[in-house]
Amino acid sequence: MANILNISLYGLAVFLVASWVFVWIMHLMAIFNGKRKLHKKCEVMAQTESALPGISIIKPLVGIDTNLFTNLESFFTMTYPQFELLFCVHDEKDASVMFINRLIDKYPEVEAKLFIGGAKVGVNPKINNMEPGYKAAKYELILISDSGIRMKEDTLLDMVSSMTDEVALVHQMPFVCDRKGFPSVLEKVYFGTAHARIYLSADFLKINCPTGMSALMRKKLLDDVGGIAAFGQYLAEDFFFAKSFTDRGWKLAISSQPAWQNSCTPDIDSFQNRITRWAKLRIAMIPHMILLEPLSECLMLGAIAAWAVSFLVQCDPFAVYLFHLLLWFLLDYVLLCIVQNGALPFSKTDFVVAWMLRECCALLLFIRALWEPDIKWRTGTFKLKWGGVAHEVKTKL
Repeated sequence: MANILNISLYGLAVFLVASWVFVWIMHLMAIFNGKRKLHKKCEVMAQTESALPGISIIKPLVGIDTNLFTNLESFFTMTYPQFELLFCVHDEKDASVMFINRLIDKYPEVEAKLFIGGAKVGVNPKINNMEPGYKAAKYELILISDSGIRMKEDTLLDMVSSMTDEVALVHQMPFVCDRKGFPSVLEKVYFGTAHARIYLSADFLKINCPTGMSALMRKKLLDDVGGIAAFGQYLAEDFFFAKSFTDRGWKLAISSQPAWQNSCTPDIDSFQNRITRWAKLRIAMIPHMILLEPLSECLMLGAIAAWAVSFLVQCDPFAVYLFHLLLWFLLDYVLLCIVQNGALPFSKTDFVVAWMLRECCALLLFIRALWEPDIKWRTGTFKLKWGGVAHEVKTKL
């Protein structure tokens, strides 16, 4: 019996060390892919304007924040020959309507329209909000862009340069603009380390990873399956957009420019609620993440790996754990600098504190996502079934 137990423990230790090594490979893949693909000079400039496809940009909006006007204005000032802006607002009393009208008056040369009221085509409020704008879109490419995104003048050119003949969707890796305050430091550290590692390594392995905050797609391919209304039963419509394309043999591509999130500086609770909501979506769409995701986090993986290595080679587990933490920290710092493409806008002390807070909270937020699976988003509460299908929960008055 003792021999059987030792053999089982040996096999478990070998498996855990192999998993540990694979996560280090993911770190290296993310660094390599980030260095290879991010912040590259746009090659499409050499084309004539007539060769560039037109783009219909759909902007779903709810409410305002202190940066909304400048974020929206960045779409009016892009250097791209053919595009239209389709602003979608559910309520005519929404404060964002005032900003939209001001910008339309300020830039009369830019083709822009405002759609109010939405259309009830599913449970997803974002899809419902965008449906009128989608139906009115006249160009062959659709860009769905969240309200908090800030564009550079050449962002559309950059995204179109990745839209080759075999590609159906070009996505931007989420990142954040430089802003003041520790919550913004925490947000930048998260999107430039933990999130970037998963995102870039998944892109390297050709795994479905696009987020819907900034995605350029072929409209005809969406129309072939019923348009965006066909995805109204899902909250994570971005995942299912991409899945629809890959299931039909099309490819996905990442843009060299990140999606520059620039909403007002969040508080830490709001940021953590957002991360928890994403975890709930992943758990529902990809159930095996219940086991895999905690094991990919720094602190838990390090503790497990320290036991496994010490069991196999009789070394000090504490020394293994310290080595694990130090190497993970350094690789995260390298990756963040690659994604930032320059000096970090905060001190190394701020980075250390934000990194430690993010890693210490990761498992707690995941447990919270398991414990409270209902999703509160915008004005509704939703339950998710396995596979990602959602239905709205009617609240009692």
